[in-house]
Amino acid sequence: MLIKIFDKPINIPMKTYSIIAIYICLVLAGSVVKAQQAKPYNVLVILTDDQRFNTIRALGNNEIHTPNLDKLVKSGTTFTQAHIMGSLGGAVCAPSRAMLLTGRPVFNVHSDGRNIPPSEKTFPELFRDNGYRTFSTGKWHSDLQSFNRSFASGDNIFLGGMHEEKSGGHWKPRLHHYDPKGAYKDEFQTDEFSSVCYADAAIKFLNQQQDSPFLMYVAFTAPHDPRTPPTEFLSLYDKKNISLPGNFMPRHPFNNGELAVRDEQLLPVPRNPDRVKKEIAKYYAMITAVDHEIGRIMEALLKTGQIDNTIVVFAGDNGLAVGQHGLLGKQNLYDHSMRVPLIFSGPGIPANKQTDALCYLTDVFPTLCEITKLPQAKTVSGRSMNNVFTKRKFEGRDRLFLTYSNLQRALIKDNKKLILYNVDGDYPIQLFDLSKDPLEINNLAEDKDQQETIRSLKTLLNNEMRAYGDFCDLSKENWGYPGRLKWEDALLINP
Repeated sequence: MLIKIFDKPINIPMKTYSIIAIYICLVLAGSVVKAQQAKPYNVLVILTDDQRFNTIRALGNNEIHTPNLDKLVKSGTTFTQAHIMGSLGGAVCAPSRAMLLTGRPVFNVHSDGRNIPPSEKTFPELFRDNGYRTFSTGKWHSDLQSFNRSFASGDNIFLGGMHEEKSGGHWKPRLHHYDPKGAYKDEFQTDEFSSVCYADAAIKFLNQQQDSPFLMYVAFTAPHDPRTPPTEFLSLYDKKNISLPGNFMPRHPFNNGELAVRDEQLLPVPRNPDRVKKEIAKYYAMITAVDHEIGRIMEALLKTGQIDNTIVVFAGDNGLAVGQHGLLGKQNLYDHSMRVPLIFSGPGIPANKQTDALCYLTDVFPTLCEITKLPQAKTVSGRSMNNVFTKRKFEGRDRLFLTYSNLQRALIKDNKKLILYNVDGDYPIQLFDLSKDPLEINNLAEDKDQQETIRSLKTLLNNEMRAYGDFCDLSKENWGYPGRLKWEDALLINP
């Protein structure tokens, strides 16, 4: 074939010409792929309120209906041993959300999560600094200044801890539009269920197509009480078909220091099995209602053509007992209160994969940074989990430290869990073998052959307390803090 190169005719055999043409096509195709890969990923973080780890059907709970979370499990990677670290007081969600947002441990968030100073970036703030459009809807439990630093826009914003029934509950939530000045004085009340409000705001944002990448933070206030789910979802559950938890107890076996907290007063003691099953049915219905709204958001991602370029993270901010161990709330260190669902889905994330590697919600921040190739904030101390997406084996953390107020401390290592208590001069001890007793029913603390294990775990726990800057000291009487830590004192520990 006769072609011209530098205006000189050259005769090239047809076979050679075909090879050159194919090579040029491959080069051009490679350039397109690289251009596509260079396009920054969008990030969607979805957070629920009081949803414990075992409330997704695809993860083994056949009594709950979560079709959209099931799809997320199948399309992504699930961390089945994700934990929160704990809190200084009863509103566990505030420090948990602050730890997720900042990637910092419990004793390094301020005022138990109510304040995030400018010196400590949130992950939305870091993404905003790197050219992302940041948007939020739903619950914000920290200060207003940190919200406006983190998000350039938002809508249907709830400022506070929970939708109290006396002010309308989930059915008439009191919300705010985004205020560029950060004052948020113009509260309004809606007639839509809270979860619907947040999904509506998220969908409206997704429909506003723009060239720059986005980070959206959708923080639901359900299934937190008051548990008043829409009838269409409550009708899916009959308490006759709800199983009583395997670790149900009429009352907690000893005083853990928080048996009179608000959460524990939602049902009388001793716990009635029928009333507990009815509460579980409402709890599940609230989760199914949230699941429905998550489905609407994912559908909007699909319709707007953004789903293939969006990293989706789903998590709960803490768990809940709802009858387990004779408890109802989350002011304890059992798995049902400290373990949370955590799912990553999107480009580059292995589908239908589960890992039991130990991790914290604080590890989400650095993981997002590594996935999106953004620089990690210097104030972050969480550990990236990105290797779970790129390697067959991911080790995770070798131990977990858990804490609550000045009343409870725990350590998990090698499937053994030690919980220590400091309640009015009493120091109960619990030791569980999680590999044989995942429901934490059989306390091994009195077994003679477990005493060395207890001593070893107690030493490790003491070391973790010091490493994390714990205000308590196991070597001191009452750990240095007799009685129950007052809320006003808790806020002064790291203001």
